[in-house]
Amino acid sequence: MEKKGRLVCVVPVYNEADLIVDTVEGLKKVELIDEIVVVNDGSKDNTLDVVKTLNISIIDLDKNYGKGHAMKKAIDTLEYDYITFIDGDLGETSIQVESLILPVINGEADVSIAKFPKRSDMTHTKGGFGGVRALAKKGVYFFTKKEIDTSLSGQRVYKKEVIDKIDYIPDRYGIEVAMTIQTINNGFSIIEIPVTMNHRYSQRNLKGFIHRGKQFRDILKTFITMYFRR
Repeated sequence: MEKKGRLVCVVPVYNEADLIVDTVEGLKKVELIDEIVVVNDGSKDNTLDVVKTLNISIIDLDKNYGKGHAMKKAIDTLEYDYITFIDGDLGETSIQVESLILPVINGEADVSIAKFPKRSDMTHTKGGFGGVRALAKKGVYFFTKKEIDTSLSGQRVYKKEVIDKIDYIPDRYGIEVAMTIQTINNGFSIIEIPVTMNHRYSQRNLKGFIHRGKQFRDILKTFITMYFRR
């Protein structure tokens, strides 16, 4: 497929030293990607040292500001016609981003988002109870009147003109829902693409509940902010 324009793949990471090598190596196999950029969001492990060995571009933040902030830094810094966001914990399954890129560069949609299998169809350890996912889906519907199953998915491809119309990017976990809502309300189209990518799921333990609690808080805060911005 001939691609018109420059496509940059951005990987925001925080403490992903164990999986970032496989994630990047998977991305390197996708010929449609012109540049891979890892944004190191103040990792406390040796993620930065590992990334420096991979012969890719790096944006290094001085502390952990949050995923949304890391993505915005890339948006404001890089030159592109298409921008892809991929989480750092996908491992070798990151190669499946090609299935997200194709419908956007083919003009089938302005944005593509990865749709992961239902948890009941997978063999990994159970994660949470669905509260964060339900909040995200209901909130997106409240603002757009559209049913989107992938409002939390971090695996996305955008045309530049979509990004240029997005004027609110929260610093932390509310980033995906905020961008989804603005994409739809600005009149752009979204296609959800089934994938079989692997990534970490927060477990049903104290650490997992704390993580999901932060997600819930940040997403709720994002919805409140967006409500008063209308």
